[in-house]
Amino acid sequence: MKPSGPLLLGVRHHGPGSARAVRAALDAARPRTVLIEGPPEADALIPLAGDEAMRPPVALLAHAVDEPGRSAFWPLAEFSPEWVAIRWAVEHRVPARFIDLPATHTLAWGKQDEAQPGTEGSGGGEEGHADADADADAGDASGPRADVWVDPLAVLADVAGYDDPERWWEDVVEHRGVGDGDVFAPFLGLEEAMGALREAYGCGGHERDLVREAHMRLQVRAAQREFGDDVAVVCGAWHVPALRQKSTVAADKALLKGLPKVKADMTWVPWTYRRLARVSGYGAGIDSPGWYGHLFGAPDRPVERWMTKVAGLLRDEDRIVSSAHVIEAVRLAETLAAMRGRPLPGLSETTDAVRAVMCEGSDVPLALVRDRLVVGDVLGEVPRSAPAVPLQRDLDRIQRRLRLKPEALERELELDLRKDNDAERSRLLHRLRLLRVEWGEPVASRGSTGTFRETWRLRWEPELSVRVAEAGVWGTTVYAAATAKAESDAVAAQGLADVTALAERCLLAELPDALPTVMRVLADRAALDADVGHLAQALPALVRSLRYGDVRGTDTGALAEVAAGLAERVFVGLPPACASLDADAAEEMRRHVDAVHGAVGLLGDAVSSGADTREAGLAPGQGDEGSPSESLGHGAPGSTPTALGHGDLRKRWHVVLRVLSVRDSVPGVIRGRAVRLLLDDGELAQDEAARLMGLALSPGTPPGEAAAWIEGFVGGGSGGGMLLVHDERLLGLVDAWLTGVPAEAFTDVLPLLRRTFSAYEPGVRRTLGELVRRGPGERGRAAVGGSGIPGFGAEVDLERADAVLPVVRLLLGLDPVEVGEDAASGLADNGLVGAAG
Repeated sequence: MKPSGPLLLGVRHHGPGSARAVRAALDAARPRTVLIEGPPEADALIPLAGDEAMRPPVALLAHAVDEPGRSAFWPLAEFSPEWVAIRWAVEHRVPARFIDLPATHTLAWGKQDEAQPGTEGSGGGEEGHADADADADAGDASGPRADVWVDPLAVLADVAGYDDPERWWEDVVEHRGVGDGDVFAPFLGLEEAMGALREAYGCGGHERDLVREAHMRLQVRAAQREFGDDVAVVCGAWHVPALRQKSTVAADKALLKGLPKVKADMTWVPWTYRRLARVSGYGAGIDSPGWYGHLFGAPDRPVERWMTKVAGLLRDEDRIVSSAHVIEAVRLAETLAAMRGRPLPGLSETTDAVRAVMCEGSDVPLALVRDRLVVGDVLGEVPRSAPAVPLQRDLDRIQRRLRLKPEALERELELDLRKDNDAERSRLLHRLRLLRVEWGEPVASRGSTGTFRETWRLRWEPELSVRVAEAGVWGTTVYAAATAKAESDAVAAQGLADVTALAERCLLAELPDALPTVMRVLADRAALDADVGHLAQALPALVRSLRYGDVRGTDTGALAEVAAGLAERVFVGLPPACASLDADAAEEMRRHVDAVHGAVGLLGDAVSSGADTREAGLAPGQGDEGSPSESLGHGAPGSTPTALGHGDLRKRWHVVLRVLSVRDSVPGVIRGRAVRLLLDDGELAQDEAARLMGLALSPGTPPGEAAAWIEGFVGGGSGGGMLLVHDERLLGLVDAWLTGVPAEAFTDVLPLLRRTFSAYEPGVRRTLGELVRRGPGERGRAAVGGSGIPGFGAEVDLERADAVLPVVRLLLGLDPVEVGEDAASGLADNGLVGAAG
């Protein structure tokens, strides 16, 4: 029986049982208008709910016009009672209005709360407009004043004999079917219960609810004057007693007087099930949106349908799940519900049944079920006609053109930058990262190390809509906004490394209009920064930018000039900067030396290959990456040698390494590293390297300094282990030094040595151990032979050669043939086989 006065339908946000009950009550009452808890600024957006392109979950987004980052969301799923009420009103052409406190006040409250930490309020951050209200309705989150806060569902559940308020609500409301009985009775009973709680606890610790409820009462009175008592109100059950109470208009207006305001704008944005499962936010507390969506969409035989979904998911993951498993899981869930005194199996019963029957007691496949089904990866859609900032419209247009649809499910995207569409996708993702719209995250590419390939991990989160609105202050298009943001970041950058990283990102995003400003700031900072560490840290980023620019066909002449000048300043300042460093500073400087060495090696290649490619008329990225390129200053025509400095940068760098390798004031780890780099580049003979090692490991050198030298020379993942394997003279020097370290000093050098040798591959460590076990005499005899190669015998091992030949023929794609001694000898001569010493 319909109660007198306005029809107050108290609900729980995001509850499928409440949603079905609201629909049944509206069908029975046929009100002339529907009032819904929500921001009144969204009234104009209600008709869009009837658009065929509108697919929940969606959310109303309010943001401050002058400060787009200050925002609030009102999420709605298909099983949300508010969404059901909106859809019912649209389908029946009944006026629908939102009656909660306007967002203009909610956002201003949030700004006040940030200015005064510790004050009550829900804030103006993401989803922040109504945390307290929604959580009170949901009954599963703490309020801002824990000393007086009351959980209404916990109190009611305790009275009913339940220890879990969530389970009590599911049994009483969510699992209750809508039959031929009185459809209004549940709402009247819930109103009576909440009324008793409000009498005992007042506002339950949420004083701002009193202001919101005053505004709602004023809106209900206005609707009654227009439509009489044929008014239906859908709101949180906690507010129903406050809306029913008698209060004067003057008293309600007095509560609303003097509220702070900000100018706000609203629109619809897509939402996700995963975001609904977050603990914080409007309507918080639903840990299982996928399960709730299932209950709402399958009111008949929900358990059987759910078990079928679970079985399908597990079969897709190659797990053996039969129809018998489904039948047994359903029976077990129903048995558990009966034993626990529940009217129907809930999520806990179905989960226990799935774990026992389909997952064989394992939580690993159960975690997949929870992630994919209980929570879910559903992403809503919003029609194009919904209001949006110009930047959002431009982004939507680009996404459609590039066929790059936002998805809630995380996925990897492989891009080949030699393809036009993939190159445009890369530019878009890099531009969005500049705008702090982290839709894509770069990850390491599998199977390729070329600069023409990129791999991205994509996932669209609802918060990114706020980031897009916030980035709208920089421009109306993605390109214009990214350009303006890059210029602003360059001017505001604190250090040289920040500017070089920004220059690299501008090249990746292909923002030629931003490069002049970035390059000017970069040149100014490089000229003023005297810290060699900063210069060495900035150089690799510039060289990477040159290579990225090459594959994208970007003119990087100005960047090459700055990089060459930066390298020259590093060459001059590095030897003095390496003097008299402690252990930590020496290790950091050693990393800088490695970075500069790699950068200098690539600097000539990047510019020369780009110039040669342009000279030959090739498209970017189509040159031979493996071909040797000339040194800077001696490249092909068009390589701008004057911009890169006179002479060969690599030769000058080798001079710097020689200085570092022999200067006593330089820490051992840096001296050892300099020797190793010269040896690898062929600028130092093995005999000279052995002499320098002998000096560094002489008895007059402190053991700690000698151990640091070894760390620099053969430490880490630098391939030093293989060097010791193939040059047993160096291994003998290390072995002789190590055995001669005094006992009192051995414990001091052991941690550093352990770090040095533990980084080697297991096979390398085994080989070194075997060589050390043989001893100097055995190693020497093994190394003597006609081959002249340490570790190899003088004669060809024909038996080993015959074992290798089938694999070689397979690799070369040759037909099986008989291979004799001559062929085996040829392979041995080419270093493919040999006799180990």
